[in-house]
Amino acid sequence: MYTIIDIETTGNGIKGNKITEIAIFKFDGVEIVEEYSTLVNPQSPIPSFITGLTGIDDQMVQDAPVFSEIAERVQQMTKDCIFVAHAVNFDYGVIKEEFRLLGVDFVRKKLCTVRLSRKLIPGLQSYSLGKLCSAVQIPLTDRHRARGDAHATTLLFHKLVNLPAAEGIIQKFLNARSQEATLPPHLPKSIFDGIPQKPGIYYFKNQKGEIIYVGKAINLKKRVLGHFYDKSTKETRMCNETASIDFKLSGSELVALLMESAEIKRLFPPYNSAQKRIGKQYALFAYEDRKGILHLACNTLKGAPNPIKVFYNQTDCRAFLEQLCKTFSLCPKYCHLQQTNTVCSHHEITTCEGICSGEESVSTYNEKVGYAISSVKQAQNEVRIIKEKGREPNENAVVLLSEGVYKGYGFIDHQVEITSMEDIEAFIIPQKNTLETQRIVESLLPRLESYVI
Repeated sequence: MYTIIDIETTGNGIKGNKITEIAIFKFDGVEIVEEYSTLVNPQSPIPSFITGLTGIDDQMVQDAPVFSEIAERVQQMTKDCIFVAHAVNFDYGVIKEEFRLLGVDFVRKKLCTVRLSRKLIPGLQSYSLGKLCSAVQIPLTDRHRARGDAHATTLLFHKLVNLPAAEGIIQKFLNARSQEATLPPHLPKSIFDGIPQKPGIYYFKNQKGEIIYVGKAINLKKRVLGHFYDKSTKETRMCNETASIDFKLSGSELVALLMESAEIKRLFPPYNSAQKRIGKQYALFAYEDRKGILHLACNTLKGAPNPIKVFYNQTDCRAFLEQLCKTFSLCPKYCHLQQTNTVCSHHEITTCEGICSGEESVSTYNEKVGYAISSVKQAQNEVRIIKEKGREPNENAVVLLSEGVYKGYGFIDHQVEITSMEDIEAFIIPQKNTLETQRIVESLLPRLESYVI
């Protein structure tokens, strides 16, 4: 038994979206055995653009039942039935959320008539309900009203279940392992099946072939599937537009992050508009106090005169300063890692040689600070190679830094020996250095294998 359902809503994705009208047709595969439709009071204003589309306004629903008053009827009609809708994940998701707010777990098997139509009637230019009904000569009246759309979907479903291959395909779609009910309505399962469980970047494309989103992942298939389970407004809209997915392998998380950043800046996909923004930059700097003692400190980049090294969060800046303090036996007090008016007593750094207690001369201490600063500047002048896992077992991914600046990435066979800048440049895909790529490289560099050439 099937229940073919259509809803009209206030138009706010899934969470926060409220039903304004619902229609249910109970269908046994041959004929309609029960029908129910009603306006629903969403208990929230209906936006004007929704009224323009559906004709349903606040006045029409003010005396209609709220969802809690019809919930039992919806439960009983759909019990032991397969939930069918055109782009089923939307209707099912909104109804499931309405039940969740009532403390009820609503679970039904699902079928999507968009996906079924694409499989059983291939080659059509569009699978929207209106164009699909026109293509297969199904009457559609009261468009964008729940009963009209649900009745047309029922007639469409009747036509689909009577096609020769329908029974096998429907059983396959209902198999929980098939993931057919999870995928976006316009995305062929063969495309999703072709996505590997490897690191890389992926491109969501709409039906016109336009790239609408770029993302990165350590496990491409798992991350892509995660989008389909996310019921936020942005994710729901994006997935409903997705008709194809391309991908490129990266071999590692670092290269995937760098590839993603470059592609977003090259393509400006519409659904990447909320791409993470870089917050405040911080910097390591030095200054001399009235006693002539050199201090090292972290501050915002704007508040750091003559910055020695730039960081993209305060935690990394402080961690770097702590390491300098230990390596060069500096004083936590004069590195501003401990606020005290007396001698230092840092819980972890115990390498201070007495500048804070008068046991070390100012000149000796300042010389050590000078060595620390020189080491930072020298490291930034090096040509450094970061080596990562490649896309295949017989290659490495490499990232090139020159004078502390990101230059690009590439892939090199294990057997190729790199001993000079000329060796590496032949394999590097040149890239622009941006605040984002610099942040990515510097935040991961301490955890990665790298070497100087």
